[in-house]
Amino acid sequence: MSQERTSRQAYVERVLELYRLAPETPARTSRLDRSLAGEFYERQVRIEEVEAAILLATARRLLRSPQAPKLGPIRSLHYFAPVIEEIKSAPVSESYLEYLRRKLAAIGARV
Repeated sequence: MSQERTSRQAYVERVLELYRLAPETPARTSRLDRSLAGEFYERQVRIEEVEAAILLATARRLLRSPQAPKLGPIRSLHYFAPVIEEIKSAPVSESYLEYLRRKLAAIGARV
């Protein structure tokens, strides 16, 4: 197995793991999720950007007003793709990500 293939496979597995561990995501991934994770690898999206996007989108979902309409379930990694693009164009500071982690931990969400 080539080094490139091993790196790609490790990247895809890490992205899918981050996705599966996020609250309100399916326990299993689909072939479309795997394909999108591969596209992220090809586009050189850093794992840190994927992780930040999942954290930010999760915080937006879980910390929204209780009076806001209920959101539908997350069915695919594609849900996070626009937030990844947002993070790529306007990176979020590590201190803000830590703040979000603490806020989510306070409500019992694991991210």
